[in-house]
Amino acid sequence: MPDALRQFKAEIFQALAHPTRIAIVELLREGEVSAGAIVERLGLEQANASQHLAVLRTKQVVSYRKEGNQVFYSVRHPLLLEVLEIMRQYFHAHLTESLTMLNEMSQQVPVVEGDKR
Repeated sequence: MPDALRQFKAEIFQALAHPTRIAIVELLREGEVSAGAIVERLGLEQANASQHLAVLRTKQVVSYRKEGNQVFYSVRHPLLLEVLEIMRQYFHAHLTESLTMLNEMSQQVPVVEGDKR
């Protein structure tokens, strides 16, 4: 069972392993959005958006429904939005740590051999 769970996790992370797909999922945080609106709001080419949406559908990250000639997408489960929020918090923590380290390094005066300050 652990191997099946790891495989499932890997597939979800693979589906989210592209900035455009993350942007799509983040856009869907607002609720159901048509494919046309996704293309327009993210400034994507139709073919490119279709490819990314197909990956998200295949990995069951998003759900969709058809209404006439339009397709509407939504996040399959709100827990995925929480995962992205946790990653945002992790990024912020990482950035804060890096800035702290950079600050500490810039405050250190380098000792140069032969320097008589």
